[in-house]
Amino acid sequence: MYRRNIAPLVREALQDTPVVLLNGARQTGKSTLVRGGMLGNSDTRYLTLDEAGVLAAAEADPAGFLSGLTGPVILDEVQRSPGLFPAIKAEVDRDRRPGRFLLTGSANVLLLPRLSESLAGRVEILTLWPLSQGEIEGVEERFVDAVFSADPLPFLEEQDEPLGLYDRLLRGGFPEALARGSEARRRAWFGSYVTTILQRDVRDLSNIEGMTDLPRLLSLLAARSASLVNYAELSRSASMPQSTLKRYVSLLEATFLVRTLPAWSSNLSKRLVRSPKLLLCDTGLISSLQGLSAERLASNPVLVGPLLENFVAMELQKQSAWSATQPRLFHFRT
Repeated sequence: MYRRNIAPLVREALQDTPVVLLNGARQTGKSTLVRGGMLGNSDTRYLTLDEAGVLAAAEADPAGFLSGLTGPVILDEVQRSPGLFPAIKAEVDRDRRPGRFLLTGSANVLLLPRLSESLAGRVEILTLWPLSQGEIEGVEERFVDAVFSADPLPFLEEQDEPLGLYDRLLRGGFPEALARGSEARRRAWFGSYVTTILQRDVRDLSNIEGMTDLPRLLSLLAARSASLVNYAELSRSASMPQSTLKRYVSLLEATFLVRTLPAWSSNLSKRLVRSPKLLLCDTGLISSLQGLSAERLASNPVLVGPLLENFVAMELQKQSAWSATQPRLFHFRT
């Protein structure tokens, strides 16, 4: 089992916050992390809303469902029952003991106002991304804090790369994909993963038509990873109205498959109007959607640039999650 560098932050949050929400894309290791002795309490109850019986009980009577739970509780995939959030709010308002609820979710509640407003001021939200390169190698990266410290960065002698750069770009950071022994098996896993996410989680968030358009759109976004977002051009390429396109992109953002990187400017108001860059959560996912291989990258270096930029941006995003600095990320374009 991989050691997750964000685990100490989750434990710290449980010491002084009544509700802690660990969210992130499916299969990033949220359930494994919280079940691996996260609370250190034998009285902790673990319930997952992926089980039909638990989900039915939570939806039928959220308040009654929670009232029957004593002690610390882990509720997995809590976004599947939005009605639980007001009930959790009421429980916390009656008893604000820290560490009462540890929630996991595969949807970004900050993009779902009905859910985020219910727990405002009562919840600490942390995001678990796919494995960082340090987590894969068993070390905790401190690059982000080193960049912001007053001390100069240490000079490192060139070292042999145990895994080639192309291999790191192609394999990504999903634990299940890393366990696959070949590119073909990883591609098969990613194919099933995308189908499951789009057919299940996206439907849970929004009852939309045209589900057949989403896989095509995700492949289109993968081909434009690390590029500036141009909705007019994307709308023409995808043959769909801009309003529909923006809604679909928002749903992909809510499930952590896609994120946007805002533009930096010294003028705060200009940051809001300049075009963001589009990133996918994992370069292994991009490689699968584009059918990339080490041979293709070696023979066509033009493909490497966007993939590498996406890789670096997401590594910085992951490391920022457990850094003391907690910076915001932007892209800078002259």
